[in-house]
Amino acid sequence: MNLDKLSIAVIGAGIGGLAAARALSLHGADVTVFEQAPEIAEVGAGLQISPNGFAVLRALGLADVLRAQAVRARAVSLRDYRGGEVLRLDLGVLDSDDYYFIHRADLIEVLASAARDAGVRIRLLQKTSEIECGPRPVVRMANGSSLDADLIIGADGLHSVARRTLNGTAAPFFTRQVAWRATIPNLWNRGPEAHVHMGPMRHVVSYPLRGGSLINLVAVQERAAWTEESWSQRDDPMALRAAFADFGSEVGRMLEAIEEVHLWGLFRHPVSPVWQRDGLAILGDAAHPTLPFMAQGASMALEDGWVLADALSGAGTLDEGLAQYQARREGRVRRVVEAASRNAWKYHLSFPPLRWAAHTALRAGGVVAPTRMMRQFDWLYAHDVTAAAG
Repeated sequence: MNLDKLSIAVIGAGIGGLAAARALSLHGADVTVFEQAPEIAEVGAGLQISPNGFAVLRALGLADVLRAQAVRARAVSLRDYRGGEVLRLDLGVLDSDDYYFIHRADLIEVLASAARDAGVRIRLLQKTSEIECGPRPVVRMANGSSLDADLIIGADGLHSVARRTLNGTAAPFFTRQVAWRATIPNLWNRGPEAHVHMGPMRHVVSYPLRGGSLINLVAVQERAAWTEESWSQRDDPMALRAAFADFGSEVGRMLEAIEEVHLWGLFRHPVSPVWQRDGLAILGDAAHPTLPFMAQGASMALEDGWVLADALSGAGTLDEGLAQYQARREGRVRRVVEAASRNAWKYHLSFPPLRWAAHTALRAGGVVAPTRMMRQFDWLYAHDVTAAAG
């Protein structure tokens, strides 16, 4: 399908939306991104880009600029909540060592600049209120304006208007887990590795950002009290410190350094059964929100954006390309979503004999077959959606 001059409206200037916009524009499409915020910015937080996600950034011509902005990850250290290392996973045994920690705002800046360089227009203060599918789909904005396009792409996140248009409303399930996130100065010269401190019904993940000058913190706790599913909700750092008061000194020092922290509830959403219809498609969290326990949200959005552009460019018609996009992505993202949903309990064992047995097994595995421990993730990290086979 010739994408030259095909008019495409992308709703949302997040990771998936901007990646898709650049990929489609490079194929010749006429792309405009509509973002409800007053500026292209992200609340400060870190994220992980594994080799499968980096493959997309490389194919988009962004490998060098990404490497300059990110910290190359070398290892993941699983630790008991009191401090002792249980298992060390060497990321160097993967087929590709392009595994990175990056500040979300830095990745957004890279993608937005790259999209503009490819000819994409980005319009701010454009809040979507309604989308109508059809031969010429229409987006209606909260300010009363409207626009039509050959294709509308909903990259509008967890509370997606586009997903609701295609699938109706589906209530998410509260997992009885909440997460705090914060960034702090790297006062301890932490190296390029992630630490996961695992405790009863809680865990803390930390890793460096921005040349090692910052540490990103994510702390997860199981609890019955419901918390809003919003990244912008703030909390008192003292509440976080109290929740993890029995963790060891490394975690305690990091928590004491927090000045500002955000809290959000973790909800399970069903993978959308319908990703595309009548000139409307969805990607990223709009199609398949995932819990953070595989650190794949950003990489899945990048993969979606690439495959959508690739499927459209190789299809005979728009409808065929959209159908191929969903067919190529749905099985993989379902596997990732299910793996992330299963992973949380591994970090939260509260029955001491069970936790001791599990940690002993992890230590033994790390001694006997450390490479095998990492290669079990080849299905995820070694997959390259930019390869010829798709």
